[in-house]
Amino acid sequence: MTPATPTLTPVFDLTVRVAPPLEAGPVSGRGVQGLRRVIPITGGTVSGGLNGEVLAGGADFQLVVSDTTADLDARYLLRLHDAGWAGAHVMVHNRALRRASAADTARLVRGEPVDPGAVYFRCAPTFEVSHPALAWMTEHLFLGSGIRRPDHVAIRVFRVD
Repeated sequence: MTPATPTLTPVFDLTVRVAPPLEAGPVSGRGVQGLRRVIPITGGTVSGGLNGEVLAGGADFQLVVSDTTADLDARYLLRLHDAGWAGAHVMVHNRALRRASAADTARLVRGEPVDPGAVYFRCAPTFEVSHPALAWMTEHLFLGSGIRRPDHVAIRVFRVD
């Protein structure tokens, strides 16, 4: 008997608005070395299986490890508008990997559009929820695929079944 092959079920889409990057400079520490970049999150939307807004105040704490690769660590809060749990909050912790050519990476940093097909952008979000009906979000694994635009990030989130 072999284990089941996981399937991906689309759950919701995020549009996360961002401000220009803050360059913190080269950093090193325990297990960390690279260029630290912080990208403030200014708002956004969640739609599809969940509906609501991305609240301002979060950030993406990027570690640029080469001219082609960045480790992303975003944390932000959603407020849902869905009937049954309107006003409920979901804390998102989204770890991601973004890889592109050096030229396309430089375009992204300058806020220029880049063909999404030229960028590998995958994430593994985890969630904390404030409503019991959303407990399923803490009982599954999730994966996402992202696109970086000049003023926002678009992410489609999938449940791993």
